[in-house]
Amino acid sequence: MTKIITQLSEISDRYDALFVDLWGCMHNGIDAFPSAVKAMQDYRAKGGIVVLVTNSPKPRAGVMEQLEQFGVPVDAYDTIATSGDSARSAMFQGAIGEKVYLMGDWARDEGFFEPLSLLDSPVHIQKVPLAEAEGIVCCGPNDPMADPAVNRADFLYAKTKGMKLLCANPDIVVDRGEVREWCAGALAQLYTEMGGESLYFGKPHPPIYDLARRRLAAINPDITDSRILAIGDGVLTDIRGAMGEDIDSLFISGGLAAAETETSHQPDEKALTGYLKKEKSNPTFTIGHLR
Repeated sequence: MTKIITQLSEISDRYDALFVDLWGCMHNGIDAFPSAVKAMQDYRAKGGIVVLVTNSPKPRAGVMEQLEQFGVPVDAYDTIATSGDSARSAMFQGAIGEKVYLMGDWARDEGFFEPLSLLDSPVHIQKVPLAEAEGIVCCGPNDPMADPAVNRADFLYAKTKGMKLLCANPDIVVDRGEVREWCAGALAQLYTEMGGESLYFGKPHPPIYDLARRRLAAINPDITDSRILAIGDGVLTDIRGAMGEDIDSLFISGGLAAAETETSHQPDEKALTGYLKKEKSNPTFTIGHLR
């Protein structure tokens, strides 16, 4: 059974590094959460390492720019691992072919296609219409408010052509301020349900944790999994991923599951227990908001 805590500092001495989710934990898609920023600054001041592990389809540099806009200062973290970087690596290795159809915002997601210098012989990727594509890059819905089912016709065509869908963000939904939006994960889920093949690289899947460990090792190669705490508000992404990697976790109940866990400042213990039981989730710790 999860243990409810009131401050990260109650348990932080047990861990040398944190794998911290962004959306719902550090910011709401518009503004940073001051208490979360301070908690990370305090943790780093005591020698801890903060790795931001996000299902954003953006490359690391793009996430850094976004964090600055939201008000998350650079002294609140050490490095970043993104689902986008993990997925980009696979794309440039030819996982879905050379000619790809982009689902997402062509201007916003342009950074996804920036060349990767770490690969010796990257595939030359061409963005083309669906009718000419060998595979699909899904960074998100064209309209985040539209039901994913609007893509059924395109997905049926892609499935009959044997296209693989590379999902750059496995999140199903996200809250931007007070508005809930669909994410790329909802489209990949639909494509899979229709019989297509979706490739995942973000939480809860192993590739992003491999990337996070590599970025952590570049700072301190001696930190073991037993000294890492994963923090996030998604039981199907952050917590399931941590459980799969055998890493301790801190569930932020006041994010995506605020209503289900009856969280204002802290979760209602009975509601939290019922929610975690329903989702078959077992985070090591729970807190209302990161602080």
